[in-house]
Amino acid sequence: QVQLVESGGGSVQTGGSLRLSCTVTGNPFSINAMAWYRQAEGKERELVADTTRSGRTSVAESVKGRFTVSRDNAKNTVYMQMDTLKPEDTASYYCFANIWVEASDSRSYDYWGQGTQVTVSS
Repeated sequence: QVQLVESGGGSVQTGGSLRLSCTVTGNPFSINAMAWYRQAEGKERELVADTTRSGRTSVAESVKGRFTVSRDNAKNTVYMQMDTLKPEDTASYYCFANIWVEASDSRSYDYWGQGTQVTVSS
């Protein structure tokens, strides 16, 4: 069964760093796009960063220069290094992946991680 397992959240002070990891388990046939979203209390979920299978990446303007996304296809894992954290980065962070589970499938499917909390105090 395919699952996304996240780790790396926590509490830091302003200016601190955290590294999030998300590993796809269940040995799927292929993983397409992988991404990180976040949702702050009372706000809608927003895209923070994403990466294609070929390694092309992009990050939201609000985190550009502070967050870096990368992935290791051999480990089915996507990472997000978060530096110079600000209180406004406080949110639950969710991993997303578009996955081709079986070679015989007619389409790929979207999967979400369980979320990991990041809290930045001033």
